[in-house]
Amino acid sequence: MPEQYESPYISHVFVCTNDRGGKRKSCADNDSPSVKSSLKAAVNARGWKGKVRISTSGCMGLCANGSNVMIYPQKIWFSGVMPDDVDGIMEVLEGLVGEA
Repeated sequence: MPEQYESPYISHVFVCTNDRGGKRKSCADNDSPSVKSSLKAAVNARGWKGKVRISTSGCMGLCANGSNVMIYPQKIWFSGVMPDDVDGIMEVLEGLVGEA
């Protein structure tokens, strides 16, 4: 049995960067790699390293609504995310970090 731990992060943000190469809609169509990079830079600029983790995710099953961003353990899900939406997501994260 593997060792089990509690997450060290207040929030773990998953950004889907699935790219289907134009064959079908995918999260990468809305420039989700840029969303991930911007979120990571904003988290680092606020000094939240070790509190908030930004990770790449594969398909979450809702690419038709993409780009998709999930925040756990708070179960917050954003769909249709564009690079311009990063500030709004950061506002939500700011509230979560402030509550912790």
